[in-house]
Parts: sequence; C-alpha cells; structure tokens
Amino acid sequence: MNRDELDGKAEALKGKVKQAAGDLTDDQNLHDEGVADEAAGDTQAAIGEGRRKVGEFVKDVGDAIKK
Repeated sequence: MNRDELDGKAEALKGKVKQAAGDLTDDQNLHDEGVADEAAGDTQAAIGEGRRKVGEFVKDVGDAIKK
C-alpha cells in the first residue's frame, strides 16, 4: 500500500464519520461535506492503487528482461 492509498482510505473514513455526525445532528451541510470527502478519498485511493499496480508491472517487466 502506498501513501496515496493510505491517505485516500483515511479521507474516505473521515467522510463517513462526517456523514454519520451530520445525520445524528440533523446537519445536512456536514453530511454533504462527508459525502464529498468520502468520494475524494475513494478517488485518491484508486489512483494510488493504479500507481502501485503500474509500478509492480514495470518492475516485473524489468525483472523478466534481466533473465
């Protein structure tokens, strides 16, 4: 897991907490902010996963060429 994946998952979790807090306090703005944070976090985590997979692929290709 790389930094983008970790930060993204943390941001998504923060968004879920904000959504729950918004629901408990009847604060629609806080809930909506949580939805946006969760979406941003999910996107960042997906980008991080893609970057990691590309890096692994490049390493595997390099290792195969060295053989």
